[in-house]
Amino acid sequence: MGKPNPRRANGHRRSKLRARVLAEEDVCALCRRPVDKTLTLGPDGKPHPWRGEVDEIVPVSRGGSPYERANVQLAHRTCNQRKGNAMPGDRVKPTRLPLPVSQQW
Repeated sequence: MGKPNPRRANGHRRSKLRARVLAEEDVCALCRRPVDKTLTLGPDGKPHPWRGEVDEIVPVSRGGSPYERANVQLAHRTCNQRKGNAMPGDRVKPTRLPLPVSQQW
């Protein structure tokens, strides 16, 4: 069995941090485009690729803390996945998919 996910070790603390990041930030730190915080699931029932999520600046796998506010930022899901466990300053391919305008009302 692999190592436990440190992001889930203290779920309440991580949930509070996630709520704080979503409340304080409006732009993806990786692509600098707005994040539509109403997006949750895509039409296929999976997490929407443009929804906002918390990205660790220094990845947990490389020693970063998943609980320190100074180490987290808002990112689109797709941008965060593209970044993977890259460190600040590493070259990462930019996301080139079109952004959704908004959810249907």
